[in-house]
Amino acid sequence: MNNDETIFGIRAVIEAIEAGKEIDKLMVKKDLQGDLSKELFAAIKGRNIQVQRVPIEKLNRITRKNHQGVIAFTTEVPYQRVEDLVPTLFEEGRNPMFVLLDGITDVRNFGAIARTADCAGADALIIPMHNSVSANADAVKTSAGALHTLPVCREPRIDVTLNYLKNSGFHLVAATEKGDTDYVRGDYSGPVCLIMGAEDKGIPPEHLKLCDEWVRIPILGRIQSLNVSVAAGILMYEIVRQRGE
Repeated sequence: MNNDETIFGIRAVIEAIEAGKEIDKLMVKKDLQGDLSKELFAAIKGRNIQVQRVPIEKLNRITRKNHQGVIAFTTEVPYQRVEDLVPTLFEEGRNPMFVLLDGITDVRNFGAIARTADCAGADALIIPMHNSVSANADAVKTSAGALHTLPVCREPRIDVTLNYLKNSGFHLVAATEKGDTDYVRGDYSGPVCLIMGAEDKGIPPEHLKLCDEWVRIPILGRIQSLNVSVAAGILMYEIVRQRGE
């Protein structure tokens, strides 16, 4: 367990949501029913909250308290939405740099990438709502506090987000070993979103095909891949270098 606060019980969770508490995710018993559960789902409708349906045994392993089939995990970091952030950045005259972490689940890598992204002047990190890291206390600690200052957008559908960014004028750059462009020859001059995939699986094919450019970092030694946080750092600072020129 990390150090994020947990809230138990349907009424307590509803009250926390209505009070504006930042909720990272909800674990809900698979067969939860009743009027209070309907009130709970009404409260989370339209909010950027991940819901996991789980067996009651999983809830019981987390706490022996009277959870009533619902446990909420809070977060220190308020999640944002890309479509709210992009117009603001353009109005401010920014040339945005986003970093999208597609399927990365290791919080230490997430925290390290956030720290580098803040140092490199990135405007936001984007993560999927499902099968992804979250901005929990461990990630915040690893980021040296960067997650308190760098916007984190959590999106339910990455394909929709990529299409929105493309239609908004962003150049979508995928970091992949399948790339045919050396990373120093990538085009980072305008609004750019750098997409990093999981170390074992890479960027999902359905997302890769939406990207405008595939870049690769040369691997000259015997180990065939870089740690994702190191690769992200190399690419972010290449963007900084090119824009500086």
